[in-house]
Amino acid sequence: MNTVRLGIIGLGNIGGFHADYLLNGKVSRCELTAVCSAAPDKLEKFHAKGVKVFGDATQLFASRAVDAVLVATPHFQHTTLGIAALAAGLHILVEKPVSAHKADAERLIAAHGRNSKLVFAGMFQQRVEPRYEKIRRLLQGGELGRVVRCNWINTDWFRTEAYYASSAWRATWRGEGGGVLLNQCLHNLDILQWLCGMPERVRGFCQLGRFHAIEVEDSVTAYLEWAGGATGTFVSSSGEAPGANRLEIVGTRGTLVLENNQLRFARNAADMTEFSRTATQGFVKPETRVEEIPFESATAPHALMVQNFVNAILDGVPLIAPGADGIHSVELANVMVYSSLLGQTVELPMDGASWEKKLHQLIAESKLVKKVVPVATDDFAGSFKK
Repeated sequence: MNTVRLGIIGLGNIGGFHADYLLNGKVSRCELTAVCSAAPDKLEKFHAKGVKVFGDATQLFASRAVDAVLVATPHFQHTTLGIAALAAGLHILVEKPVSAHKADAERLIAAHGRNSKLVFAGMFQQRVEPRYEKIRRLLQGGELGRVVRCNWINTDWFRTEAYYASSAWRATWRGEGGGVLLNQCLHNLDILQWLCGMPERVRGFCQLGRFHAIEVEDSVTAYLEWAGGATGTFVSSSGEAPGANRLEIVGTRGTLVLENNQLRFARNAADMTEFSRTATQGFVKPETRVEEIPFESATAPHALMVQNFVNAILDGVPLIAPGADGIHSVELANVMVYSSLLGQTVELPMDGASWEKKLHQLIAESKLVKKVVPVATDDFAGSFKK
């Protein structure tokens, strides 16, 4: 195989976005050969361009028109479609979240284990953003010393009522499985665990429909504890304007702050705990110098992730975001809500089956009636830079 024939399942906002750059040749050795959507009107322009169109994913899988698929449907379909695609012998790239909840993610990962020669990747394009890559190198290189605290105020996900009314599945337990955490914040949660690892325990405080007429969380404050003693908070909302995005990581050798498109490192001349132990005066602290660490934003990060997927299929290169990694952000989103509903701290790894049972209860008890209203989506791509 010299070229990967790729199909896209789901032509909503993100599926259509992927299709546009693939048709414009932004990914080498990759051809968009098929698309699938339950909405016939979304298929017409692709048929006109010679792309095979399908109204049902089962037909696409059986068509032999593709070697791989990109799953970009509503959340609950990710697991069933991913498992079916693997069973059909197709490589899969799954949009975030890899599944709507942890138990489903475990099922998808197990299915890949039975088809391990196939490539399974997740669309976590923030991992190729230089700002996060630089933070990760500083942490892995020990320049921050031992991490003692991580705080992320991540409230610049403002969404209007029109946004939530744009689709029947959006911001519902049945259609999405959660709110701001599972939808908007999945990339941030992926980066949080990519940088700092998974916490040991979580206490979530989530408000359901505080700012919008929805049944899921749109305001979140969570407290996290890591095995090594580090603590942290994660704060998010889709109802605050203008909102803020401030990531602060404190280590024994200094503090990193990412805010307003600037990354600053206040570097201690000495390890703060060692300095405290050996100092002979009571009110001194280590000398500090502040460095601004420059970075550029990644160009076409989604295309970079698809290129990595293609390269993994054709050349065996390592994946930037293996699909199995996607369970971590799903677990964090799930446990913050689950902890809040229980009113207690939850140890990790959480019991995915327990949350699945609670989620099914929330779905069964839902009384939400949504009126769907079409809205313009020409500003969709502006939501990527967070």
